[in-house]
Amino acid sequence: MNDSLKNLTENIRHFVDERNWNEFQSPKNLAMALCGEAGELVEQLQWLSEEQSRNPEPGKLQNIKDECADVLVYLVRIADELNFDLIEATRSKCLKNEEKYPVELVNGQLKRRDEY
Repeated sequence: MNDSLKNLTENIRHFVDERNWNEFQSPKNLAMALCGEAGELVEQLQWLSEEQSRNPEPGKLQNIKDECADVLVYLVRIADELNFDLIEATRSKCLKNEEKYPVELVNGQLKRRDEY
């Protein structure tokens, strides 16, 4: 596991342990909380133009950062609870996506997988 992610995982675990929240943080509950936080991230971007979403004003950008951090915290907690390396899982998924979406098939096209 990447040292930064390992340190982050340990920091978050310590935060949860200090508050005695482990009993509430099952993978199921964490996944539901993650969905809520993802919704809050979407809310920050909702109704912005494409350009505004790429270059948000500073206050909006800070809100987006905060919501992204909340999403990451829940992802890290799920991986920690289920004892898997989130970086390795992501690398593995990226390899699967490279096979599923070969450049020569999908380059410059935005379609559903079954439409190629």
